[in-house]
Amino acid sequence: MECDVNPETPDAPSADVLAVVPRLAQLSNAVNRGRLAERAAEAAGLALDRPAVGVLVTLHVADRPLRIGEIAERMQVVGPHVTRQVQALERRGLVHRVADPHDRRASLIEPTQQGAQAANRYAGSLVGWFAEAIAGWTDEERADLGRLLGRLVDDVTAHLGRLEEG
Repeated sequence: MECDVNPETPDAPSADVLAVVPRLAQLSNAVNRGRLAERAAEAAGLALDRPAVGVLVTLHVADRPLRIGEIAERMQVVGPHVTRQVQALERRGLVHRVADPHDRRASLIEPTQQGAQAANRYAGSLVGWFAEAIAGWTDEERADLGRLLGRLVDDVTAHLGRLEEG
């Protein structure tokens, strides 16, 4: 894909910013080709597909039970997709529905104890893999990565939010 960027335009992105995009794509491709999510699910003993694991982890890291729409928004997918995944996770005893205290007609979804333990095993496997990948880095390099990656995610998320609003 070719990008038509005129470096002489005053508001054109700098070369260092432009260099980030292909590196992000390279990282994404490496992680996907390496089947990292699938390997982590296997290591966690989860016989679930990637979308179901995504729903389970989203619920596990949430600070409260979530509505289907909230899960979909956090995962950036459509509600019916999440509904199917939640139903599959319910059948396996990994999530359950609770009444919404603000609207008794609605239900919220939260992980069961078994679901929370499975999500912890999955996350532990992912963290372990990344820790091994950067084991040769200094403490300062790891701290820089965490700080800058966190900032990138926050800024990109905020920028996308503003785009959706406007």
